[in-house]
Amino acid sequence: MRILQRALTFEDVLMVPRKSSVLPKDVSLKSRLTKNISLNIPFISAAMDTVTEHKTAIAMARLGGIGIVHKNMDIQTQVKEITKVKKSESGVINDPIFIHAHRTLADAKVITDNYKISGVPVVDDRGLLIGILTNRDVRFETDLSKKVGDVMTKMPLVTARVGISLEEARDLMHKHKIEKLPIVDKDNVLKGLITIKDIQKRIEYPEANKDDFGRLRVGAAIGVGQLDRAEMLVKAGVDALVLDSAHGHSANILHTLEEIKKSLVVDVIVGNVVTKEATSDLISAGADAVKVGIG
Repeated sequence: MRILQRALTFEDVLMVPRKSSVLPKDVSLKSRLTKNISLNIPFISAAMDTVTEHKTAIAMARLGGIGIVHKNMDIQTQVKEITKVKKSESGVINDPIFIHAHRTLADAKVITDNYKISGVPVVDDRGLLIGILTNRDVRFETDLSKKVGDVMTKMPLVTARVGISLEEARDLMHKHKIEKLPIVDKDNVLKGLITIKDIQKRIEYPEANKDDFGRLRVGAAIGVGQLDRAEMLVKAGVDALVLDSAHGHSANILHTLEEIKKSLVVDVIVGNVVTKEATSDLISAGADAVKVGIG
């Protein structure tokens, strides 16, 4: 039997302030989560059903960290949670949500409420931009059975071509006093959308953790053997998968990790483990990061 000895805990140790020439503005807390994902602050919210869904994940990414959406839900619900994060803001929304003119205002309300957006481009069956439906168009409408095409703001609209910079977009939106700028190609096919909200968010949250497309980063937890879930989450744009287990050093975890790395292009964080051997085995199997600590 091991005899416990006197020891120190966190509150027993204090750091004495000393003279410093380092200014707060010169301090960087940037670190790496994996070789492909960096963090502007070294904080990750846990993949627990009482902690992280899309709201927490959005808040974490805006402040420079990342949230891991828990897996205690069906696949479709978890995918929706990831989609809400990835579509919450963007430099240029390359796959904008749209609606067709024959749909009703009730249909449009479901979309705007679900994704917390204030308007949606309207396209025809060929993907050509034919209008836009905004809050201003529906503010005083009480008959939700009306067709979108009867209420929307029709073409011509202020649009921009693929490749416009955010600075150019901001100037164009300011000039025309609009909040949404559809991006189209030479044939007027809808290719993207820039919103004033996204531009304002870049100013409000300069340290936000974003991917190469200007979308907030987010992770999602999966369990052993959940390859279908992993595939759906990757399609939704998840930045990292967390292969989550109370005992991460097991044959099932290693096999699942190897299968994911073989079939999907995504960073995988695996845990939980507490030994050098476990960490080494997970890294050898393809883990991009290892969660350490059980309890």
